[in-house]
Amino acid sequence: MKEIIATPDAPPALGPYSQAVKINDMIFVSGQLPLDPRSGQIVGTDIRAQADRVLQNIQSILMEGEASLKDVVKVTVFLADIADFDEMNKIYGVFFPFHETSTALPPARSTVEVSKLPRGARIEIDVIAVISHDRRDLEIF
Repeated sequence: MKEIIATPDAPPALGPYSQAVKINDMIFVSGQLPLDPRSGQIVGTDIRAQADRVLQNIQSILMEGEASLKDVVKVTVFLADIADFDEMNKIYGVFFPFHETSTALPPARSTVEVSKLPRGARIEIDVIAVISHDRRDLEIF
């Protein structure tokens, strides 16, 4: 059964779509822009601030769906300028840390440059998560 996930801790959808959809143990999070959930405005002008806000928004949506970033299996990153790749990766690594000895393995990811993003954003990210039934391995980063 399809369930719509919506939280006030992330910006509302800008059109006829949901923040996320949950089907069984899977959550499909729509592309998130670096919008402040309270003001609805783009946060910052640099890629680091914008990437941080996008990932916070995704984290909030996942939490509403009883999941976490550790449940994410696939990420797609859209960049308005591929030159932002290295700086984006620094922030991304904070939210999806990889340590050889950790059980938290990074998800699969694609990163592409696009000609434009809504509202002049520098980044948009969508994710797919598969909810873990072992809640002991979930942490909030």
